[in-house]
Amino acid sequence: MKKKVLNFFSLSNPLAFRLQMAHKIKKINASLVYLKSEASLLGLVSRNKDATPRGNRWDRQTNSFIGRDEITVGRGEVVTKIVTTLTDSKYNQENPAVMAIVGMGGLGKTTLAKSVYNEDLIHKHFETRIWVCVSNTFDVDLILLKMLEQLKPANAPSLKDNQEALLKFLNEELENKRYLLILDDVWNEDSEKWKNLMECFFKLNSVGGSKIIVTTRSAKVASISEKLLPRCELGKLSVDECWSIMKDRAFPNSRANIAHEFQTIGMKIAKHCGGVPLVAKVLGGILHTKKSIEEWSLFKDSRIWGNLPKGENRIMLVLKLSFDNLESPSLKQCFAYCSLFKKDFEIQRESLVQLWMAQGLLHPAPDEGKDMEEIGSEYFDILPQSSLFQDASMSDNGIVSKCKMHDLVHDLAKLISKSEILTGDLCGIGTLEIQHVARVSTFVLENILERSDGKLRSLFFNDGEVPTNILPQFKALRVLNLSNANIEEFPVSIGRLKHLRYLDISETRFKALPTSIGKLYNLQTLRATNCALKEFPKELQNLINLRHIYFDKSTKFPQGIRRLICLRTLPYFSVGNEIGRRIEELASLKQLKGELIVCNLEHVKNGEEAKKAKLEDKRKICHLSFQWTKNRLITNNNKEGDVLESLRPHSELESLSIENFMGDKFPSWMMSRSLLLNNLKKIQLLGCDKCEGVPPLGHLPNLTKLKISGMANLKCVGAEFYGYDHVHNVATTSKEIITLFPALKVLNISRCGDLIEWKEAPKMSAQKVVVFPCLEKLTIKGCSKLRNVPSHFPSLQKLKIIYSDSGKPIEEISSGLTTLTFLIIRSIKELTCLPQGILKNNNNLSSLEIRDCNDLTCIAPDVFGSWGFLERLDIWKCEKLRQLTDGLDTLPLLEELTVKECPNLELIPITQGMASLRELSIGYCKRLSSLPSGLEYCTSLQKLKIWECNGLSCPLSVWASLVELMVWRCNNLTSIEIKGGVSSLQHLTIRNCKELSGLPAFPQQCPSLQHVEISECPKLASFGVQSCSISLQSTSDLRTMTSLRQLTIGRGCEGLESWLSGLQFPLSLGSLIIEGFPNLEVLPSLDNLNSLRSLEIRNWRKLKYLPTGLQRLLRLEYLSIGGFWEELDSFPFPNFQVGSLMHLTTLYLFGWPKLKSLPQQIQHLTSLTSLWVYNFEGVETLPEWLGSLTSLTELEIWNCKNLTNLPSVQAMQRLTKLHTLFIEGCHPLLKQRCNRDSGTDWPKISHIPYIEIRSHTAVGLNVHNTLPNHNN
Repeated sequence: MKKKVLNFFSLSNPLAFRLQMAHKIKKINASLVYLKSEASLLGLVSRNKDATPRGNRWDRQTNSFIGRDEITVGRGEVVTKIVTTLTDSKYNQENPAVMAIVGMGGLGKTTLAKSVYNEDLIHKHFETRIWVCVSNTFDVDLILLKMLEQLKPANAPSLKDNQEALLKFLNEELENKRYLLILDDVWNEDSEKWKNLMECFFKLNSVGGSKIIVTTRSAKVASISEKLLPRCELGKLSVDECWSIMKDRAFPNSRANIAHEFQTIGMKIAKHCGGVPLVAKVLGGILHTKKSIEEWSLFKDSRIWGNLPKGENRIMLVLKLSFDNLESPSLKQCFAYCSLFKKDFEIQRESLVQLWMAQGLLHPAPDEGKDMEEIGSEYFDILPQSSLFQDASMSDNGIVSKCKMHDLVHDLAKLISKSEILTGDLCGIGTLEIQHVARVSTFVLENILERSDGKLRSLFFNDGEVPTNILPQFKALRVLNLSNANIEEFPVSIGRLKHLRYLDISETRFKALPTSIGKLYNLQTLRATNCALKEFPKELQNLINLRHIYFDKSTKFPQGIRRLICLRTLPYFSVGNEIGRRIEELASLKQLKGELIVCNLEHVKNGEEAKKAKLEDKRKICHLSFQWTKNRLITNNNKEGDVLESLRPHSELESLSIENFMGDKFPSWMMSRSLLLNNLKKIQLLGCDKCEGVPPLGHLPNLTKLKISGMANLKCVGAEFYGYDHVHNVATTSKEIITLFPALKVLNISRCGDLIEWKEAPKMSAQKVVVFPCLEKLTIKGCSKLRNVPSHFPSLQKLKIIYSDSGKPIEEISSGLTTLTFLIIRSIKELTCLPQGILKNNNNLSSLEIRDCNDLTCIAPDVFGSWGFLERLDIWKCEKLRQLTDGLDTLPLLEELTVKECPNLELIPITQGMASLRELSIGYCKRLSSLPSGLEYCTSLQKLKIWECNGLSCPLSVWASLVELMVWRCNNLTSIEIKGGVSSLQHLTIRNCKELSGLPAFPQQCPSLQHVEISECPKLASFGVQSCSISLQSTSDLRTMTSLRQLTIGRGCEGLESWLSGLQFPLSLGSLIIEGFPNLEVLPSLDNLNSLRSLEIRNWRKLKYLPTGLQRLLRLEYLSIGGFWEELDSFPFPNFQVGSLMHLTTLYLFGWPKLKSLPQQIQHLTSLTSLWVYNFEGVETLPEWLGSLTSLTELEIWNCKNLTNLPSVQAMQRLTKLHTLFIEGCHPLLKQRCNRDSGTDWPKISHIPYIEIRSHTAVGLNVHNTLPNHNN
């Protein structure tokens, strides 16, 4: 009976089947009714079934929306005013000072900030510029991390590291630099959060004068953030200015006069912009789609203008107009899909088109012959034209490759797609209609699964936890983005997602993919770049619908790629010997496009095998690279020549690279007279050691970049290089001008060690020949034997000649040059003097760098007067150079002058003023006896750096305009004086000046100082020159120096003991270092230093007590103390109440032999994250209370030679956050006890991820015992 009941509900029962189908049809009908009700919101409109899809007919140019930068319209004066303010030294007393740019959305705050950011004066004034988009989430650590990502230091910490680590790396990048930071689109109105961020910036040892710009819509945000600098309230544009923006958008390619009727109507429409640039751009984009006067008039007379609201509501309505103006319903859906991305996210063209394709939004018409990617690419181009995308980035081929969305446009996309797309918590939105999800919690995802019946089509995780157990339940999923996801192993159940079309596992830790990935038969796009993946499984060959795959060169691809006949994108093909890896596999991949790199070509047996790849048939490949393995032991010249000959590409190729080819000559398809590769724009010939000549290339009409490198056998670049015969054969008359290399802009010839001659182009009596008419940048590097070179470069702007045994190449190249702006000369032998012509004939030269030219005795006689535009002059390592040429001070625009490692230089001839000189650096010039006498007339000089100039002995005079002075290792310098009144000096660094006895008086002469560092100056006893009646007591009172942030008095300054004993610190001090005063017994008071965050007091051998006020330094975060009177039997750490030093996170303790314990007060420092203990030789056991430091992440113990015991297991196991334990120079027994598994103390430390223990042997060698812990 049970079986019969079950059979009744089975599909084999006709009645049950009809009932089930009726129920499903009813459900589908209900869904269709719902979709119809939502159609207008989604941009869906009804049309006749026979109508051609409108979305496929656009033929706009891909870069047509790029017109004149609209910041030049109406904002020029604002930019100038902001730049002037940022570079004005009167605003340098706060570091950093903050300016707010305030205005409603769409007024162009971000664009204005970008214009300021890219101004030449900003480039010159700030050594470092950083741009961070903050948007809705104001997370201090995230902002710091984004700053680090911009600066790109090596080994930068991840977000998981603590703030201290972030600040450490930031400080390394910004130390002694003046920076400009843009915080774009700030919404934070919490003053405490802003205060926390600013406290981080105060900890950076940057140069005074650093600035921050905040862009915001909120006046409250501006009030919280701005500091010292005046606010910029961004106003609206005039009607004329709005029309100017609209006109650029409506007629982007028109240089002719625009018809008067269009002008008249356009001006009337411009009145509706409300002075908002974004509205003007949008309206211009709409008008671009309307080609007739009638269409413009209808738009002008539209009823929408009568009910336009004000402010941002007006902007949203106009943006909605632009959206409504999109003619294709599919395109509207494509735009709405973009709300999945974060605000300010950089949208990649290829990736977005592939996402649209995965969702089934791209529908090629059968009769148009276009594929989905081409339709998607057209859609992508339309969105910036409609001002729905902005901030376009162009690829090398002139196509927009990346864009962003304005935050108001992003709001519009969210509004349109709100019922289907979820990018945050549920917030009351029902889950039944949600189809696309990004960046939500596991809880929300589970909620969606329960209530939406698994209908999800897109899922983006992005650096979050991945609940792999529920992934296979989303059976309708088409897009799965796991990039940056926090997951170790790829879920085996992935094979259940039968509808998946897009999978991204980039930036993940996956080392392998499950074989079940071979069941994703509908997969179109697979991205696996910058991840740990070693190889793809062999089942990848089953993905017969795969169109795009991205992976790293090191990732091994499986055999049988020929089955993937739909492939369009294949970055690498590595040739192998076995079946399924041979080059013939490429033959079946007829749809390949874009870039293809063919590696390991030494595995191709012969030309016949190479032909089987059928590369000539792959007409959509634009960039092709042929690579043989470098430094291979066995080469066959003839075989490799035959192989390359048979790898003939198609004639439309745009880029060609040949690397490590060992044939004797290049293939005939490069050498023949036919215009086979007429479309080439870029060529690279790299490491082709056996080739003795270069192919003819001068005839190629589109070639813009050419690099020839590592051709060891190349001795002569002859007349054939210019391809004259190729052009001559197609010339129609004897009077026709022949142009060789007509489009070439960049030429690089490097590492051709045997190259002797580079010949001129052939001269023909009957025809005029023009060579290199567009060449702008020429680099010749590592061609040491080169003697003869051409001399005709009519447009050359940048010239680099590096590593040559002769000065002849630069003489010949320069003989006809008149257009140079940038010149680098390095390591040129036999060059005694620069050619006069290169200097006298190139009046626009702005930058000159000369390095490692040891035969140079002078730059050039009497030429400085010709360099009216020179801004930067660097001279390094010129051993025979005795003096710079007279007339240096006649350079009116010179801003930076650097002279380094010229040991025989005696004179820098500046006798008159140099009005523009801002920075002067002189180093390792041991015979230089004095600074230039005319420095007093250099009224713009702000930065002066002098080091290793022991010939300087007389008093060093600097002038009041100076902002930064750094003097190192000038052992005969006796004093430094400031002339011309009260100094604007902000940074003063003096190190290792053994004879220095006089410095300016701080409070009296240098009231603006922010950073002072003095060390290793043993004769320095006071401040203030002897001629001034300034008392020692007055120079010790620094309380009036309200700008002083950092004060360092380092070791080797024993003469300052009297001055130091009466020192009174300013309340503004944030960092204080006083080290190495063996005779002083008392430190100055630290009372009321409420801003102090970092304190170092070390090596005071007679100090018995720490200064008063230490326990009341409530903001102190970093403390390094010790090395005091060795008769003390306890460390003089101050007693304090619970809650004192509550912000202290880092503590360095330096002990001495008598100490038998650590100071007990430390146990109350519960905020400590790093503890370093040095030289407590009497300590045998670490205290039990160490376990109370539960925030500790790093513990290091050095040179505690009697330490044998750690605290108990219970105490050590309480340190759950401890990730690093480092011990060096302690008792050997401790190392034995900490041995993995066998050591008695191993259970105490087994939970610590990284352990390193080093002990000293009897002969003083280090024995390493490194224990990376894998238990966790």
